[in-house]
Amino acid sequence: MHSPAPESLTRRLVRDSAYVLPGLPIALFGASLLLSLLAVSIATAPLWVGALVLPLTLVTASEFAELSRRRLRIWGALLDPVGYRPRDPGLAGRLRPVADPRRWLDLIFEMILALPVRLVTFVVAALWILMGPVGLTYFFWSRFIPGERGLIRLLELIAPALVPASGFWQYVLDSGVFFLLGVVFLVTLPAVMRGLAALDALLATSLLGAGGRGRLIPLEHPQAHPLERTLSRVAGGRPGGQVEDSSATFSSAAWSWIGICFAAVVLFAVAWPLTTTVYGIHPVLGLVLTLAHCLSLVLTLKFPWAGIGASVLVSAGLMGATAEAGVGIWPWPVTAMLIQCGVILVAALREPWYCAASGWAASALLTFAAIVMAAPQLPDGAVSTGIVFSSVGVGVAVLGSLTRQWIRDADRLEVSERTSAQQSRRRRELEERNRIARELHDVVAHSMSVISVQAATARYRLSSITPEAQQEFEEIARSSRQALGEMRMLLGTLRSEEEPPTGPTPGLAEIYSLVEATRASGTPIRVTGLDVVEASSAVGLAAYRMVQEGLSNALRHAPSSTIEVSAELLGERSEDSSSADTEHLLIQVRNTAPPHPVSVPAPGAGLGLEGIRERVSAVGGTVETGETPDGGYFIRASFPL
Repeated sequence: MHSPAPESLTRRLVRDSAYVLPGLPIALFGASLLLSLLAVSIATAPLWVGALVLPLTLVTASEFAELSRRRLRIWGALLDPVGYRPRDPGLAGRLRPVADPRRWLDLIFEMILALPVRLVTFVVAALWILMGPVGLTYFFWSRFIPGERGLIRLLELIAPALVPASGFWQYVLDSGVFFLLGVVFLVTLPAVMRGLAALDALLATSLLGAGGRGRLIPLEHPQAHPLERTLSRVAGGRPGGQVEDSSATFSSAAWSWIGICFAAVVLFAVAWPLTTTVYGIHPVLGLVLTLAHCLSLVLTLKFPWAGIGASVLVSAGLMGATAEAGVGIWPWPVTAMLIQCGVILVAALREPWYCAASGWAASALLTFAAIVMAAPQLPDGAVSTGIVFSSVGVGVAVLGSLTRQWIRDADRLEVSERTSAQQSRRRRELEERNRIARELHDVVAHSMSVISVQAATARYRLSSITPEAQQEFEEIARSSRQALGEMRMLLGTLRSEEEPPTGPTPGLAEIYSLVEATRASGTPIRVTGLDVVEASSAVGLAAYRMVQEGLSNALRHAPSSTIEVSAELLGERSEDSSSADTEHLLIQVRNTAPPHPVSVPAPGAGLGLEGIRERVSAVGGTVETGETPDGGYFIRASFPL
């Protein structure tokens, strides 16, 4: 595969910049508006005005979320469709968004989560875009800055011997280094913008898609960046996956990510200053260890075993860093104990019981090892802290495992109830189909059998029958036998639980046989245009049934009239494959007025025409019926090809 042309690289940079840079203004406007509406709804809740403002807030949040989804799709991400609970008219329908978890998730994302991420990506993108031109033009604008330049001053502090004595050479060195930095910033700008866009899209696709499902871009895309492939796999994307249609409003995966990330942020905000202050460790060391411990909590949600391993290693580091403080709450600081219990709880909810049991056993073993190693100078209360952690940890593991098992049992019960309901519905449908089949067999099939037998034995029962009448009886017998065969197939389909058997279906070519069988009744029928028409099997079957119904109606309601069956092509097929075809097949069955008035109208409820409309509309066509100027009747159907 050849490398992308410079134009494609430029277009990709423009697309990434168009996604990243407008994100911050949109997030600022959306967060401020949603926060104001939420504050108004809370403040006016005692007056019941907030009950009307809160649904408006949630609907507004969903509109901003839909804007984010549209921006993601334009950028190239794939999102599973999201559905919301319908809003019915009336006061109760207007309050219904309050009970929709999907809208609350949109509110949390647009009001809380999107702003910090887009602020970081915007600042980094803006600095990276500005540093390139600034470095390249440093030679010109730096001459107007008074005093020592930053690079020369830094070299004087680090290695004074490297600083040239001449001020001119100092200026050249400073300008050259900044020029190289500007080149580096410009060269790496596409990759950095791609990474920032992918980072923003990773969070958005994880929270805005139905069920927490989404992919950054198709992995088989030739311009897929390696960072996108990695982030997309972390987000759960799979090559060649297809987006499934979903109307679910509740996204458990997204809510899990939000809850765990929120807990990690809160624990980090509390644990870092508390650990640094109480145990007297260096702030940077406390920052690194506490941040790593909180990140292990988030990692456990995606990779439970890796999260448990990372949390145990970081806990060992925390025990070593806080051992010399002499504080009684050791080897587990309170915040570290909460984080580690959170890791065990998440593992218990994600994996079978032995995963959480392994995490608890490793943590308890680490506690025992720390107490044994610090035995000569063991702080007061260390053993009690270890016992408390072991007791709380095993309780959390058991609670999480039981909760997971309860959820699985509830899911199995729901699946079982759904399956039972489907089986009950299928049983009721089968009983109704059997009843219909029984009625058809007792009424229609019996009458058709009588007609077939009478027509076939007429030549033996009537000695004075003419050859013309004998031919007529034979045609009646053949038509009734064909109808009985189709009836038997229909009865077998109605009585069977399996899918209806497949077989050859009549099409446009069989219309001639249908017309010939109808001509045997003595009705004059003209056929034009069917020889030059080709259509799919679905269109052919619908056209055959339409002509069959038209001929049947003409024989029953207008006896002895002249019938015309015509077919023609309308429009032209486009030669450009990118545009839609405009060709249609127009089939018409038209009969003239009967030569003699019909004394007794033929019975009919219009079910045949209704069935024709359903068949034709199923293949995208339309049906027109009506009277002709000469008193006849027509059925006209248009089929798209």
